[in-house]
Amino acid sequence: MGYQYYNKDIRIVNGKKTVRVVSIKNGNGYKSVTKYRGNKRLGTVKKAIHNNHMSLITGGKFIPGLFNDCVICKTKKNKTNKIKK
Repeated sequence: MGYQYYNKDIRIVNGKKTVRVVSIKNGNGYKSVTKYRGNKRLGTVKKAIHNNHMSLITGGKFIPGLFNDCVICKTKKNKTNKIKK
């Protein structure tokens, strides 16, 4: 069996939940970020982890800024059609 690693971080601030997941299995590594507002899921971003980052994770090192490239839009604007008279 190969190296397996799974870590899930849940943060709740002012009713907004952010879930960050790192998983490594069979030599493939993924990171994902999911944001919630109340009970509604705003979006999920899933990306692969670079091999040098996977080697640091297997060594137990902390990687600052690992999730910086996983960006979900912060606000959704309501679109309205205005009728001009």
